[in-house]
Parts: sequence; structure tokens; C-alpha cells
Amino acid sequence: MKAKVALVAVMSGSLVLAGCATTDNQNTTRGAAIGAVAGAIAGKATGNHKNKRVVIGAAVGALAGAAVGSYMDNQEKALREELKGSGVGVQRDGDRLVLDIPAQLTFDINRSDIRPSLYPALNDIAKVLRDYPKTMVVVAGHTDDTGPYQFNMNLSRARAESVQSYLVAQGVQPIRIETIGYGPDRPAFQNNSEANRARNRRVEVHIEPIVE
Repeated sequence: MKAKVALVAVMSGSLVLAGCATTDNQNTTRGAAIGAVAGAIAGKATGNHKNKRVVIGAAVGALAGAAVGSYMDNQEKALREELKGSGVGVQRDGDRLVLDIPAQLTFDINRSDIRPSLYPALNDIAKVLRDYPKTMVVVAGHTDDTGPYQFNMNLSRARAESVQSYLVAQGVQPIRIETIGYGPDRPAFQNNSEANRARNRRVEVHIEPIVE
């Protein structure tokens, strides 16, 4: 049976390298951004990358039926144990996991190199990804709205690739990870203050089970 790989939402297991919204307006903006990125990633998953995802499913295995929920239950438990005390929040959305990392762990202005303060959290996440290989990962890079648009697009891709490279260096299979850069187009918060711009300089890592 061919493996059909589903990777359909930014709300899919989402490692959000940003802080939490502090107002209802910010929450609304963040929700809209998540939905917009979800559509883009869904299109990517079901469009020209379909054959690649079938190959990935064949390479790492796929889940079916009740096995999906059980697999993600165990992965959630492992993430909570590994990230305990790290400041990273773990949430569940159906068969998807949502992990929030505080903004201060992400990127400086105009930089794509990972802050050392992020290494421990990425190490823990990489460990769980290695232990649970039947999941796909999309690393989405984002910037704030300052500076030239094309520069920000390139920067967002570089940020996503930095996280991808780090996870691969920690033993996560490269075939499981895709990257995409959105520049300033998908802000999680309104770019109306330096604090919010800092939150938008982020990478989101989305994890979802590979299903038959």
C-alpha cells in the first residue's frame, strides 16, 4: 500500500519560537497568521511535493488508525518530560503538538544564526524527533516588517535553514524536514512595537504524523 503523507497545518505540531500575545488584538493577528501559513503548507504538502512525501513515508514508515493517536500521545509525553523546566510550553491539537518557545531564544535583528540559548531546547526536540521518526517537520522562517522586503524574505529562509541544519546535525533525518521562508508576510503579532517585532523574528517548526 502506498503511504499517503499528510502534513496540513501550521497548527500542526507547531514549535513556535516566539512569545505569547498580550492583547486580544494580538491574539487575533496571530490566529490569522497561523491560518494563512496553514493553507500555504497544506498546498505545499499536497501539491508538487506529493511524490516526495510518499517516498518519505516509505522510508520512515507510516501510521494508520488508532496507532496515530497512540503514537502522538507517547510523543507528547516524551516532549513534556524532555522540556520540563525549559520554559517551553507543550499543547495538544488533535493529533498535532504545539510547542511554544519564548521570544528571547530566537534571533537578533538581521541575523539568521541561532542564539546559544536556543540550543538546549532544540537538542531536546531533536531527541524526541529521533525517537519518533514517523513524523514530518516543516520549518517556517519569519521576520518583522523593517528593512527591504526581499532582504527579509531571504533572511526568513536562512533562519529556517539554520534550524533545519541544527536538527539534522543532531541526528534528525534530513528527508523529514522541509523549510520555507515567509519574510514579514505572516506576522504572529502586529508590528507596532519593538517588543512585537522581536516576537515576529521567529521560526515555527510544525510536526505532524505521517499517515497511510
